Amino acid sequence: MKILMIGDVVGNPGRRILKEKLSWIRRELDVAAVVVNAENAAAGSGITVPLAQEILSAGADAITLGDHTWGQKEFAGTIGQLQNLVRPANFPQEAPGRGWTLVTTPICQFAILNLLGRVFMQPVECPFHAADAALRQIPRNVPVFVDFHAEATSEKIALAHYLKGRVTAVVGTHTHVQTSDATVFPDGTAFISDLGMTGPWYSSIGRKFEPVLQKFITGIPARFEVADGPCTLEGAVITFDPATRRASNIVPVRYRDPIPPTAEK
Repeated sequence: MKILMIGDVVGNPGRRILKEKLSWIRRELDVAAVVVNAENAAAGSGITVPLAQEILSAGADAITLGDHTWGQKEFAGTIGQLQNLVRPANFPQEAPGRGWTLVTTPICQFAILNLLGRVFMQPVECPFHAADAALRQIPRNVPVFVDFHAEATSEKIALAHYLKGRVTAVVGTHTHVQTSDATVFPDGTAFISDLGMTGPWYSSIGRKFEPVLQKFITGIPARFEVADGPCTLEGAVITFDPATRRASNIVPVRYRDPIPPTAEK
């Protein structure tokens, strides 16, 4: 069985390429399920129930989030409406929503677990302990796929080794840059440090160059607006055996719009 996990969807451009390409990609890659990180779906920060429903209608089976989960203020009161959406499990216990969920396909049932890193990130509970707690609750006979939304590659690799043999895959999100370290550990756990980004690729990780340059050069805060133009859709396909819950392969994928000639100058 194959599952496609897609990197951070950024704003309207990211949602646009997802809606345009996802049905075709599912057929082309012959995947049984799709998991999408959409914590930047609403103008680059957060998500809303209508946008989540839009992504699910486009062909996603589950949605994961991250540090911008509460980027849209009204979402805290509506997150409970969405069964196949998870926010980081290591948020405080009082936070609304769920940190893991079960997804049912015609072939098998699998679990999605969302975690947030602590290195260079906002203060949250320990992702390692949160993973242990979630695995005690998740049925033992289902494959578990972990979206670890974190900044530091060292923290992502450490969590993957901590969970190897206990989960089917650990994939990183958040940095918006696809990494070249996709591998399957001998224990049958697939890993990649970052799936990449689904959004405008002629940009600074999805944002317009001008305000980003202003901030770097002057140190003055600026509003980082979502860029326009050609988009990329990035992620990875994980092949696994539902019976043994072991992964056998992980392959990064990327689909890009052509860059317009004017942008090359």
